[in-house]
Amino acid sequence: QVQLVESGGGKVQAGGSLRLSCVASGSILSIEDMAWHRQAPGKQRELVAGITSSGSTNYADSVKGRFTISRDNAKNTVYLQMNSLKPEDTADYYCTADLRLTYYTGIHDYWGPGIQVTVSS
Repeated sequence: QVQLVESGGGKVQAGGSLRLSCVASGSILSIEDMAWHRQAPGKQRELVAGITSSGSTNYADSVKGRFTISRDNAKNTVYLQMNSLKPEDTADYYCTADLRLTYYTGIHDYWGPGIQVTVSS
């Protein structure tokens, strides 16, 4: 069974840092793009940062210069280093990955269950 599992969330004061991790496990042939999304209470889900299999990255304007996405392909893991956190970063954070499971199947989008990040002022 293929699954993504996030870790590293929690509560932190404004100005602090957290590092989120997400591991993809199961029978996976290859992992293409990976990303982090978030959804704050009462707001739409938004893309926070993405990274391709070759390491190209993109970020939401609201997190540029504060967050860094990276990945370890050998460990099927994507990270989100979050620095200078603000109360408006409070949200549930979701890991996503485009996975190819076999040579005969296409690439499909998988999501983790989400993890909570709370930033207090």
